[in-house]
Amino acid sequence: MKRIIIAVALLLACYTTEAQVKTPAPSPKSDVSQVVGLTDVHIEYSRPSAKGRAVFGDLVPFGKLWRTGANGNTIVTFSEDVKIGGKDLAKGSYGLYSIPKADSWDVIFYKDTNNWGLPAEWNENKVALRTTVKPENLNRNVETLTIAVNNISNDSGSLEISWEKTLVAVKFDVPTQKTAMASIETALSGPSANDYFSSAQYYYQSNGDLNKALVWVNKAIEKTKGDAPFWFLRQKSLIQSKLGDKKGAIETAKLSLAGAEKENNADYVKMNKDSISEWSKK
Repeated sequence: MKRIIIAVALLLACYTTEAQVKTPAPSPKSDVSQVVGLTDVHIEYSRPSAKGRAVFGDLVPFGKLWRTGANGNTIVTFSEDVKIGGKDLAKGSYGLYSIPKADSWDVIFYKDTNNWGLPAEWNENKVALRTTVKPENLNRNVETLTIAVNNISNDSGSLEISWEKTLVAVKFDVPTQKTAMASIETALSGPSANDYFSSAQYYYQSNGDLNKALVWVNKAIEKTKGDAPFWFLRQKSLIQSKLGDKKGAIETAKLSLAGAEKENNADYVKMNKDSISEWSKK
């Protein structure tokens, strides 16, 4: 009897799994990614369709807050700080809301992106930026809500919301020159402390040229300008020991130990103490 019950349960489980129904979503999800200058722009939103209904002023009432999409939040993400309407918007992800009107739209970037539709309670302190844009009339009909990034140049782009015969374009400026100059200066200044440290660490771990590894770890320490982290010093002590310089390894390990104790890093404290004890015997 028990075997029959188990067999029936397994059959029901298989039937339940196989019987899951798949149907198209009324407002399908869309992901849009676009690079503007050196800034990544990403949009996640659900796309309702008009389906014969009048949209603005009816399905989407004028003068009322709209989630600017369907289902969960429409989320816009900028990888760099941008400017919209002369106002600063910090890099990050924002819920996109709007208040459509016949002659103007308020477009709102909201700091909370975890709402289904409109927030249960609107918090004006969570408004990162609000801008007013004049809508444009299209000479064609857009059946399905479309949010895209267009009018792209090295320094700007437009977040375009189009549906029915209305287009709203929110221009944003990106810090391409600032980002490019910072990248150039970083590249021309040579490898960073972490670059030198990683190279030294790799050569040590892969039994490479230890003399080169010592040069690189010393360069890493030099770049910290007297504030070398204890893991940099730990790596140097290991390289010195492997090169046969036990005295130098102990001196460096003591510096690493002091740094680890200051930061309360028990693992490095133990490793340095063990190494100092071991190297002192030889």
